[in-house]
Amino acid sequence: MFDISVEGTFSAAHQVKGYPGDCADIHGHTYRISIKVRTNNLNKLGMAMDFRRVKKELNKILKKLDHTTLNKLPFFKKHNATAEWVAVYIYNEMKKKIKAITSVTVWEGPDNTVTYYEA
Repeated sequence: MFDISVEGTFSAAHQVKGYPGDCADIHGHTYRISIKVRTNNLNKLGMAMDFRRVKKELNKILKKLDHTTLNKLPFFKKHNATAEWVAVYIYNEMKKKIKAITSVTVWEGPDNTVTYYEA
């Protein structure tokens, strides 16, 4: 069994609606994202999956989020723009392209992370 991981970043503004503090106001983060993909097999080159393929798909998603106000995007009009929902959004978008995805970790700043995976 092999797990590979690819990371990327994007910057965006958001507000956590209903939060009883300053996070209810619009503010920004540089988000760091880690994607994990799992496979049992190696290809003929001895690779579990080409890092470039995973990175390319991740970058397409992050480009749609970069320098936006997350709350204005259709997904986040239905879900509060928390790190948890950012992880779900990225996971669901990646799953459309890379079926073997197992998890998405979102860093909201340098010290806070959330990881989403399907049970």
